[in-house]
Amino acid sequence: MAKNPKQPIQTKKHLARQQREKTQQRYLFIGTAAVLVIVVGVIIYGLLNESVLKERQPVAVVNGDSVLTNEFQARVRYNRQQLIGNAAQAYQIAQLFGDSPQTAANFVSQIAQIQTQMEPLTVGQSTLDQLIDEDLIRQEAKRRGITISKEELDKEVEQAFGFFANGTPTAEPTPQTLATSTLSALQLTLIPPTPTAAPTEVITPTAVPTITVTATLVPSVTPTSAPTTTPTPYTRDLYEKQYGDTISNLKTNLKFSENDLRRLIEAQILQRKVQDAVLAELGVEPTQEQVWARHILVSDEATAKTVLDRLNSGEDWSALAAEFSTDTSNKDQGGDLGWFGRGRMVKEFEDAAFALDVGEVSQAVQTSFGYHIIQVLGHENRPLPDSEYQNLRQQRFTEWLQQLRDKSQVETRDIWQERVPADPPFPPELAAYVQDAQDQSLQPTPAVVIPTAESTPALQETATPPTQ
Repeated sequence: MAKNPKQPIQTKKHLARQQREKTQQRYLFIGTAAVLVIVVGVIIYGLLNESVLKERQPVAVVNGDSVLTNEFQARVRYNRQQLIGNAAQAYQIAQLFGDSPQTAANFVSQIAQIQTQMEPLTVGQSTLDQLIDEDLIRQEAKRRGITISKEELDKEVEQAFGFFANGTPTAEPTPQTLATSTLSALQLTLIPPTPTAAPTEVITPTAVPTITVTATLVPSVTPTSAPTTTPTPYTRDLYEKQYGDTISNLKTNLKFSENDLRRLIEAQILQRKVQDAVLAELGVEPTQEQVWARHILVSDEATAKTVLDRLNSGEDWSALAAEFSTDTSNKDQGGDLGWFGRGRMVKEFEDAAFALDVGEVSQAVQTSFGYHIIQVLGHENRPLPDSEYQNLRQQRFTEWLQQLRDKSQVETRDIWQERVPADPPFPPELAAYVQDAQDQSLQPTPAVVIPTAESTPALQETATPPTQ
């Protein structure tokens, strides 16, 4: 029977060394595993940050509500596409009607301006302001109890694509004649036989929904593939196909989702509703206090006194206007300025005109244009032309919105500047078109001797009407 080999004698020193080696190996293993975990964690965090976390970071905070990076970037890309569409349309029109150098220069200027608007910081800032204003309006709508039903939003989306379930409405405005009030005996003695204050034609839009969704603070919703005029009826099935194709294109090309589109249209509806409520509170009406006035504009006070003395002596107003007035736009029509409301003339002129009674002649009124002698021919509340009324509504609502923003807690974070997408890019053919036109405009032209105002009395600067 074989004997077992001798086992080495394990001394305490050997055991201690083995224990130290095991401990070192364990620490090495733990350290290596920790490093691997950290590396993997950093990689995962980087991927999550780029794909998820970064998109959820706010670029602005409006009264506690966040404007997220992904929403901001999607809207920037959408706005860039809208600008490209506008530039392409201007280019197409220029090819058809840009034969004259002046007309072509106007189109080049439009396209160049759009190209400037697409600079990342420019389009980024305008988009961020747009989203902040939309948040402020949503919050105001909530405070006022203004809501939008799903059915209402669905209908607005359909109309944005030109689909009307109950038939296409007549979108053409209805022209109406706004008659001047019956002239009094006094007015008949003041005006020439053929007054310039003839009936004014204004446009009153028919109270029907428009085909496209328009908004003040955001671009109109224009589908990427609008329905064309064909004999094929525009049925619901055709609309749904077009809607699906458009959403697919928006997702693929702009990373602009269906939810982004519906949120944009929802913001437009809320703006209209809030605007109507705000302007009603502010008393903005389609009628406005207006005066009908005429004036004689002269350059110095001594001439104004001469004109007043001759008027007081019974001389004809129209003859004196033709002789003395430096306002060449109306001097041959008796200085007639027609009807105007507040805010249309410089303050000194406006204050004097609205303070006069019908038929009354002012003393000399000094403005930056010179000295005016004013006579009021009419003073009443009058309906505004639709274009002026819409401009007034826009102006007053913009002022209200700015005041709301000033008193709100709005924080914009500088990270938006590094997160502005540069796609879709400005079309290179349009950029080349603008560059070629600008290069041609820099070509040297023959020198032309232009006489100076000092050497040629006919070129002396004349005063302009007292409009702002």
